[in-house]
Amino acid sequence: MKRDILDRLNTDRESKRPVALVSDTGSGGQTLVYADAPGCGEDLPEELLSQARTALADDRSTIVEDDGKQYFIQVQSPPLRLFIVGAVHITQPLVQFAHLAGYSVTVIDPRRAFADDDRFPGVELSNEWPDDVLGRSTLDRRTAIVTLTHDPKIDDPALETVLASDVFYIGSLGSNRTHGKRLARLHENGFSEQQTGRIHGPIGLNIGAKSPAEIAISIMAEITQARRMATPHGADGTGSNGGSA
Repeated sequence: MKRDILDRLNTDRESKRPVALVSDTGSGGQTLVYADAPGCGEDLPEELLSQARTALADDRSTIVEDDGKQYFIQVQSPPLRLFIVGAVHITQPLVQFAHLAGYSVTVIDPRRAFADDDRFPGVELSNEWPDDVLGRSTLDRRTAIVTLTHDPKIDDPALETVLASDVFYIGSLGSNRTHGKRLARLHENGFSEQQTGRIHGPIGLNIGAKSPAEIAISIMAEITQARRMATPHGADGTGSNGGSA
């Protein structure tokens, strides 16, 4: 590997920028492809460039052939992150499902009786206010945010912090009535309908979930749908879980 390629890969890793390294397995030639740089990789055949961008979108390395040549497309992506605001009953199974799906999870709850090591062994916990934690965190397109406390004093500041960010998913627990009140508060604080329209509420895919574990499944499914399919909020039966309050 050429030194300039290695240096750029290290820089991309430090800055958490997704990149695909396309290597010709025969000649050893290498090219970097970025999703956020339309002009990059133009020296590659059109079909190969398209396959590299698809690999980036799918977050999956692959071997492909083009015009009789074999290429290895190696994807380097920053870790997926999930911030969960509220150490409630739903949070316990949600943490497990998120870990299985490859997410690094942080549970935030200023109520120390809820967020403690006994209830969440081995989980990254914070007893700070969520807007403080999120305000100094990287909120990029590989980050999802879920608020579960039902307490506007805790959930609303978190939402206000992330609405202007690049996170790919924002979801909030609560019924349609609760979500309507939530939106009204955010609008009063200056957020537009376009901004608040990013919030999935009621949270989760409509699978008739009732128990904490079932609701956690519906939330993780909706997060996966948002990441993999970029489905507009409200389409395909979303937003029917989240309690009756």
